[in-house]
Amino acid sequence: MHDLVVAGGGPVGLAAALHARRAGLDVVVVEPRAGVVDKACGEGLMPGALARLADLGVEVEGIDLAGIRYRDGQRSADARFRAGPGRGVRRTTLHAGLSRRLAESGVEVRHEAVRSVVDHGSHLLVDGRATRYLLAADGLHSPVRRLLGLDAPVRGARRYGQRCHLRVAPWSDFVEVHWAPHAEAYVTPVAPDLVGLAVLSGRREPYAALLEGFTGLRERVADVERTRVMGAGPLRQQARHRVAGRVLLVGDAAGYVDALTGEGIALGLAEAAAAVAAVVADAPEGYDATSRRLRRRHELLTLGLVTATRHQAVRRRLVAAADRVPWVFGAAVNQLARPA
Repeated sequence: MHDLVVAGGGPVGLAAALHARRAGLDVVVVEPRAGVVDKACGEGLMPGALARLADLGVEVEGIDLAGIRYRDGQRSADARFRAGPGRGVRRTTLHAGLSRRLAESGVEVRHEAVRSVVDHGSHLLVDGRATRYLLAADGLHSPVRRLLGLDAPVRGARRYGQRCHLRVAPWSDFVEVHWAPHAEAYVTPVAPDLVGLAVLSGRREPYAALLEGFTGLRERVADVERTRVMGAGPLRQQARHRVAGRVLLVGDAAGYVDALTGEGIALGLAEAAAAVAAVVADAPEGYDATSRRLRRRHELLTLGLVTATRHQAVRRRLVAAADRVPWVFGAAVNQLARPA
C-alpha cells in the first residue's frame, strides 16, 4: 500500500511528491501526460515561490524581476519586491527543474489518468491500487474534483487567459501589467531573448483582437516575431470542500479566483507542503483550515481587485491612483509576494 498518490504532475503535484519523499512517505505521481508540459500562464514567480523551490533543492533559470509595474498608456506605477527579486521563468523550465529533482529523489511517475476512487475508510483504492491518501493537484479543471462531485457552481462573470512569447530582448526588469478597457496584458521577461505576453479578459475574443485595446503596447510589439498562442479558462473555479475523507485538493484543483495578481504558483507550493504535513500527521481535516489561512489574503486582494475593475471608472483611474499613493500599491504587491 502506498502512503500517498499524487494526481497531477504539474509544479504543485511534483512539489508535493518531493515533500512526501523528504518526509519518508511511499509516494507515487499519476499524470497522463509524458514529458515536459507547457501551459498558458504568466510565468512570473514571486519571491515566496522562489524560496519554496530553493527549499526543495530546485533551481530554475530565468530573468530576475524587481517588482510589478502598472501601466495604462498615460501613467505608470512601480512596486518593488521587498523580500528579494522574483523571477520570470518559462513554464517548461519550471516543470523540467522539478521533474529532474523528482527523478533524483527516486519517486515513481505513472503516465495514466485517475479514473476511479473508492473510499474504504482506513484507505483508498485509486484505480484498484491501495493508498492511504490521495492528493489531487490536477489543475484548474481537476478531473479528481469532478470525479468526486466536489465541483461547486461559480456565479458571476468568467474570465479567460491567453499567452504567447515574443522573440525579443526584455525591455524592463519589472512584470508590466497594462490596463485596457476590457482586458489586462502581462509582459514578463523569461529569457535574455524572450518575453511572455499574456492577456486576461472576460471577453472570449481572439488574442490579436484583445491586443488591439493596448495602443502603446500593441505598437511596441507589432513587428516582433511571436510564438503560438495558448489559452486557459474559465479561470474562476470553486470546490465544495478541500478535504473529502482521505482526498485532499491542492493548488488550482482546490479552487481559483483569477490570475490577476499572479501568485498562483507560490500559493500552490505552500498548500503542497501543508497537505503533505497533514498526511504525515494522519490528520487530513487540519489541512482545510491551513489552506483557508494560506488563501485568505490572496483571495481577498484578488477578488477585490477583480470585482472593482469590472467598473470602467475604476479601471480608468487605477494606475493613476497607484501612482498617487505608491505605499498602498507597494503594500498590496508585497503582501502577495512574501512567503506564505
